[in-house]
Amino acid sequence: MPVDMHKNVSVQVDSDFALLLPSGVYEIKKMEPRSKIRTIIVFCLFLAIAGIIGFGYFCQDQVCALSKRAVILQSSDMLTYNELPLHQANGINGNINSNSNGGITAMASKSSAPQNIIANAGLSYEDVLNDDFQFDMDGHDVMVFLHIQKTGGTSFGRHLVRDLDLKRPCECQRQRKRCYCFRPHRNENWLFSRYSTGWKCGLHADWTELTSCVDVELDKNEGETAKRRYFYISLLREPISRYMSEYRHVRRGATWKGSRHWCLGRQATAAELPPCYKGKDWLDVDLDQFAGCASNLAANRQTRMLADLALVGCYNKSSMPAHERDRVMLASAKRNLAAMAYFGLTEYQKMSQYIFEETFNLRFAIPFEQHNATISATAVQNLRSDQRHRIEKLNSLDIELYAFAKNLLFQRFEHLKAKDANFEQRYANLGNIFYKQGVTEFNWDSNVEDGLSTDH
Repeated sequence: MPVDMHKNVSVQVDSDFALLLPSGVYEIKKMEPRSKIRTIIVFCLFLAIAGIIGFGYFCQDQVCALSKRAVILQSSDMLTYNELPLHQANGINGNINSNSNGGITAMASKSSAPQNIIANAGLSYEDVLNDDFQFDMDGHDVMVFLHIQKTGGTSFGRHLVRDLDLKRPCECQRQRKRCYCFRPHRNENWLFSRYSTGWKCGLHADWTELTSCVDVELDKNEGETAKRRYFYISLLREPISRYMSEYRHVRRGATWKGSRHWCLGRQATAAELPPCYKGKDWLDVDLDQFAGCASNLAANRQTRMLADLALVGCYNKSSMPAHERDRVMLASAKRNLAAMAYFGLTEYQKMSQYIFEETFNLRFAIPFEQHNATISATAVQNLRSDQRHRIEKLNSLDIELYAFAKNLLFQRFEHLKAKDANFEQRYANLGNIFYKQGVTEFNWDSNVEDGLSTDH
């Protein structure tokens, strides 16, 4: 009996691939001649190979690759990260820094659509340890300073623009808090900071804000899209002293109302961050009131500003239990800190200076002087036992993060020291550049207690 080859046969497909079809069915039709099918197959293979090559060449690194954030969001491993042994957590063995947070090359999404979906944390410390590493001032390398309040960042930021020995020094304008820190042979920024570019990503932008914003803002500023390498740097301070310094600053009338608290494409709402005071400031607030406000961001500020807040639902504290939120946020802060190209500690300034200079092969023209007697240190000593206990509890995440950071800083110092054949001479003469004129004495601790301002 002859077979009707023009008859259509429908087969129901019970799989996810059926979703790709309008009717959820495959339609099997008359077979084409074999030679014609072979030609079609070869043509399709050619198109596929050409597409893969083209896609890989033109597609941005962070769009074409699964970001570290995506992996973390899909895995429960992040919850136990802060329980890892320090040698695993700090990235010395490369366990967390390889291609950290979305890749070591720095092409962020240029879309104006909701940002912060894929973050880019730049080159990791592991990358800069390579013997052939060089911070390329003539290329597309950019240093990004994550400035946490009351850590001495205002003074450190000034000296980044004033006292580094550079081929083309930053040009600072009198009466203005702005310097032009351009590359030796073209007017492009190599430094993204308060004093070089301004608060482009928001007042005291944190890790979550910076990693989704810096590339877009530099493209706007320079009028072109560039594939840059970013090097994140930051400073941390002993948490109780930092908290007391912030309290004193707020008590004198300082605010940070200009901060955006941007995360996953939107600002935090008033319901998520209710104000701690009415009126224009919190002038003359007492310590118990300051510590009693549940939405006061002074508590665990360093952990929050270094963490990827998208992992914990941004500022929506109802997205997960409090203990789980704390664990994830602390783990993320540790991961990001360990992956940073550089960080320093206020209490170890000479060591921090040496690590910075050896990491970037740049030299400060002044030494960082250590003076441990600050006003906040005196205030800490005068705390009642119940006040101290309360503040320690409020900053428990920062206390653990600082212990992690201190351990990691010493490891980095010992590693660089072991590689430096002239360590003793170098360390004894930090900041000793005789031909550098017009430098100012740098006292990090005395400048930690900087004057009243709303944008410190």
